[in-house]
Parts: sequence; C-alpha cells; structure tokens
Amino acid sequence: MARQHNFDPAAYAAHAAFVPALGAAVLGLLAPKAGERILDLGCGDGVLTLKLVEAGASVLGTDADPAMVAAARAKGLDAEVMDGQRLTFDGGFDAVFSNAALHWMPNTAAVFAGVHRALRPGGRFVAECGGFGNIAAIRAGLRGVLKARGYAVPGREDQVYMTALQARGALEAAGFRVEACDIIPRQTPLASGMAAWLTTFRTGFLDALKVTDSDRQAVIDETVELLRPILCDADGNWMADYVRLRFAATKPE
Repeated sequence: MARQHNFDPAAYAAHAAFVPALGAAVLGLLAPKAGERILDLGCGDGVLTLKLVEAGASVLGTDADPAMVAAARAKGLDAEVMDGQRLTFDGGFDAVFSNAALHWMPNTAAVFAGVHRALRPGGRFVAECGGFGNIAAIRAGLRGVLKARGYAVPGREDQVYMTALQARGALEAAGFRVEACDIIPRQTPLASGMAAWLTTFRTGFLDALKVTDSDRQAVIDETVELLRPILCDADGNWMADYVRLRFAATKPE
C-alpha cells in the first residue's frame, strides 16, 4: 500500500484551485443527469462534487484524506472517508466520477475492480487523472536536488501515471467497455508559483524520505531555481508540465 499524502484543505484551496477549475472537460464527458446516483471517487474538498449536485444528481463523495472529507462535508455534501483501492460498494451507482485522484491510488487493478462492483449494469466510469509524462520536469528536478543532498530517492514513485494503452488494458481487464481513452498534454499556469506547488503537492514525498526540517526549505528553493529556466517565463509566470489521462468506460449490461 502506498504512503498516503494528506492535504491541508486551506492550502489546497489557495494554491490548487486550478485542479477543480480545469475539470470542466471531464464533467462534460460525464454529462450528469438529474436523478442519477453518482460516486465521486477522490472527491477532495468537494468543489467539483458540488457541480454534480447542482446538476440534480444524488452524489456520495469518498476520499482517503479525513481533512478533505471534512472540508467537503462543511459544504453540505455527503462524503465519507474511504480508500479508493478498497471500495466497499456493491452496485447502486449510475456513474462513478473521478478528477485528479486516480494517480494517487497505485493499485489500479483494485480501484477499477471496486468501481466495476459499485456500478449497476450499464453504469459509466468517467475520470481524468495524471497521465504518462505528467509533471516530468518537476519530478526530475526535485529528485535530482534530493539525490545531490544525499537522500535515498527510490527508483519508483507512489503515484501512477499510465499511458492510454495501459489504462485501456486495465479497464478492459476489470470488465469495462472503453468508449474513450486519451492522453492530453496541458500546460497549467501556477498562479501561486512553483514553491507553493511543491509545498502543496510534494510534502508527502519529502516526509517519506525523512527530509529534515532544516533541509526542507532549501530543497524547495533549490528545486525552484533548477526549474526556473524551464518552467518560468521572462515575466515571472510559472507553469506546470501537466499531462492528463481522460477516459470514459461502461459496465456492460
């Protein structure tokens, strides 16, 4: 089981608001309908979950992070703490939706099997997450800085970034009929800058490597400077080299 990354809901809202804001395309692919029962897998603080509710669906959000579930509940949403790799549902959902969460669940086979069980026959599974090559420059830069400082950086990371071919194969192995599955490069502006992004999204990685408090800020600062010529323009605007995997699949009747 992968190490869990726990988010600070306030920091996430301040520095990662682009994540739900850029979810319009996958929401459009889902096309939620009034009266549908939908599971939002990896709901986070519930910003996109609210969009499903506003469409008239009956929605349950699940997330492994208790603080994010609490933030979703504070918005009046029905949400519960649950590991997406250990879903306990047996039918009843018309659709399962997920945005920017599946790459945090490395046991893909368990996730897809749990989603398949959760859906009624004919139900659909629509998701977007990090795809192959996602934030490659950022990851390489951070790993290089940590190695130079003597930290034992593992050969593999906890996050999983699949190719479209890998995702299609995993979905079909779980019993889904795949309607669409694509890799989408998406340069993403970071209004709060790279340091805030690293603090928000890579704290768990630094914790796992036991980066000391005295080293932590230096690691972030050195990574920022290493990435500046690549991901920061002449006007000081940062972007992240995001690559998304977006798919729609159906549980056969």
